[in-house]
Amino acid sequence: MRIGQFSDSFMPIIDGVGRVVYNTALQIGKAGHESYVIAPYGKTGYRGNLGFDVITYAGAPVPTSPQYKLGAPILDPYYHIRINDTQFDILHAHSPFAAGQEALRLAKQRNVPLVATFHSKYYDDFYSVTQSEVLSSLGVRFVVDFFERCDYVWTVSNSSADTLRSYGYKGEITVVENGTDADSSAADSAGARELLSLPDVPLLLYVGQIHAKKNLRKVVEASAMLHKRNVEHRLVLCGQGPDRDELEALCASLSISDTTIFTGHISDYAVLLGLYEMASVFMFPSTYDTAGLVVKEAASMGTPSVVVRGSGAAELICDGSNGFLCDNSAESICSAAEAALKDPVATRSVGETAKRTLQRTWADAAGETLGRYALILDEHPYHSDNAPSGSRTDSP
Repeated sequence: MRIGQFSDSFMPIIDGVGRVVYNTALQIGKAGHESYVIAPYGKTGYRGNLGFDVITYAGAPVPTSPQYKLGAPILDPYYHIRINDTQFDILHAHSPFAAGQEALRLAKQRNVPLVATFHSKYYDDFYSVTQSEVLSSLGVRFVVDFFERCDYVWTVSNSSADTLRSYGYKGEITVVENGTDADSSAADSAGARELLSLPDVPLLLYVGQIHAKKNLRKVVEASAMLHKRNVEHRLVLCGQGPDRDELEALCASLSISDTTIFTGHISDYAVLLGLYEMASVFMFPSTYDTAGLVVKEAASMGTPSVVVRGSGAAELICDGSNGFLCDNSAESICSAAEAALKDPVATRSVGETAKRTLQRTWADAAGETLGRYALILDEHPYHSDNAPSGSRTDSP
């Protein structure tokens, strides 16, 4: 099979969606298929060892998050030269925006099936930018229209499927869970400790965007409460985003600047794994995320997570067995973290259960994906090599 993954976020900044795309493309290539990623251009350095091909198009930095690019494939003549010389059997979109619209264009032009995965709570994204319910609802209508035009719609969790249905999508949805390949043998804990000058005390770790939608203010407030209760720890916030200055100011106002570490983006995966491995507890209070890939990554390193009840990340968590559930308040987050820090033996046992119950390799996830691709191609009479351009039939 010749398979294209279309994403608005990719290297060198790999967020949750970017990691899904990267690892899926990698495993597809390892399985012997032609694997492509189509995404906005980024300064990735040498790409010859990726195991898949990358076709990029021009893009401009997002004003509020310059690590991301607003792509414009239709305006890039060099992109069109490359894409016109590339054959596909199936296309897979991971965004309804520029990348997804380009996937729609190619699917229609070439008569190939299009799969789309719903990853995010787009209403929340729109509202955080516009502060308008009307504009956010219009944005969601655009998103639903995109998924209604795709042949197959997947989500990464039952929670994300419920979110898409709440937006008004009424079609069939298939849940295909993400994987993770975090490997303790590759973790560089010593390097992480030296790089960040970490003392030998319990660590509360967060990995992801430094953004208000991730509920990080409550984690910072919970850390301050823990210090008032004389629970020794360091809070490590790993990532970058538009709200770092605001959170640093909050730390200063709560007198915890010297015990809170903002690492910025960590590109060395071994160091990141080392942080996961060293952490006593992984803090993920987000009610925005539809799955919480980082929770699985932490679990793969034997580190349990504190997550909010009813959130997407809580879908696979059994409280006290493979993780810790809390209410959506700083006080409850603090209490859950305090209980975990005060009984490290029990917490480590919870982490081992998390590793056993939450870990799914990317090879397994990609195996399921490839199996579904094969079934899709069996169901569709058209093919990129022999179907005339513009003759695409409606999906069943």
